[in-house]
This record gives sequence, C-alpha cells and structure tokens, in this order.
Amino acid sequence: MNDIILARALHVLAVVVWIGGVAMATTVILPAVRRGDLGPERLKAFQAIERRFVWQARVAVLVVGLSGIYMTARLDLWDRFRSVDFWWMHAMVAVWFIFAFVLFIGEPFILHGRFHRWAVSRPELAFGWLYKVHCVLLVLALITVFGAVAGSQGWALF
Repeated sequence: MNDIILARALHVLAVVVWIGGVAMATTVILPAVRRGDLGPERLKAFQAIERRFVWQARVAVLVVGLSGIYMTARLDLWDRFRSVDFWWMHAMVAVWFIFAFVLFIGEPFILHGRFHRWAVSRPELAFGWLYKVHCVLLVLALITVFGAVAGSQGWALF
C-alpha cells in the first residue's frame, strides 16, 4: 500500500500546485493585469507570467491524471463511476479533462494566436473575457476539490 500512499501524496501535491496557481492567476494576477498595475503593456505582462506558470501547470495536470488513473486502477474503483454518490469522481475527471484540453491543445494551438490578436485590438474585452473564464474554471475546480475531500471521507450529498 506504500504505492497508494505515494500516488495519493503526489496527486494532492500536484492539485495544490495546479489549482493554487489557477486561484493566484484568477484572484491576483488577472485583476492586476486588467487594471494595468503591472505596467501599461498588459499583454506583455500577462505573457511573462503565463510563460512561467504554464509548464508548472502542465506538469501538475499530468501528475494528477497519471496518479488518479493509477489509484483508480490499483484500488479497482471503476464502479464508482456508475454511482451518483461519487459525483466528485466524475467532477475530478471533468475538471481534469477541461484543464488538460486547454493547457495541451486549446492554449498552444487555438487560443495563443487568437488571444494575442484580440488583446492587441480589444484589450478590455479580451482580458475581461479571460478573467471571467478563469473565474468559472476556478469555481468548478474549488467545488470539485471540496467534494473530493469531503466525499473521500464519507460525506455524501444524497
């Protein structure tokens, strides 16, 4: 069972780095960038911060995914996905999938160039949209973290 302890510890550590970073970006960095607190070149400031965090987030999301699959397989927890009582398992997979898609496909192949052009031509709208999307993702992630911790300890909504 030491392998499960290690997998769970890595899983939680990676979630802390990933969702903690999303919280920091959403509640501190994006509002500062939108207001111009980091200088008049908002796009440049945002990209400087994003460049430093995106690889941390990608590694954390990979660790979360791999450790989650490992624990589910090793503990044979697949049947939990057939029960509404384990809604938080579904939520973890859904939130992970959304972020994995954004970090590995959406941002580098779709959003990067488009957001850059949008932020240059209509910065208020672009950064406002980015902030709102981050808020929605953060709320979903926090609900999921709360549900996963409470649910894994036996708390049930139903």
